[in-house]
Amino acid sequence: MIVSFFVPDVYVQSVIFIATSTVLIFLTKPFVNKFVGKQKTVATNAYSIIGKTGIVTTEINPVQGTGQIKIAGEVWSAKSTTEEIISENTEITVLRIDGVKAVVQATAKVPKENVTV
Repeated sequence: MIVSFFVPDVYVQSVIFIATSTVLIFLTKPFVNKFVGKQKTVATNAYSIIGKTGIVTTEINPVQGTGQIKIAGEVWSAKSTTEEIISENTEITVLRIDGVKAVVQATAKVPKENVTV
């Protein structure tokens, strides 16, 4: 609107409008992102079991791809990080979630730095 007082040509006004709008969009985006605060990952309830301990209800056999654990009253399919079989009623710790299976390791063998959140 201010340009219309100084330049009578509509095409020049349009070019100035488009140029200033584009510049303002790129300059204000970083400023707005500071206050909006985007969350990069969507955390689900499945990730709440990472780092928790549970009990093996069905033997975890990496060769056959079988195994189940129970954590906080929920039964999960599980797989081991190693090639060894984890027997039933063994206490485990969940290291991470891989698809629909919990990746676990026997509690006595879990170093703190292996647990990923």
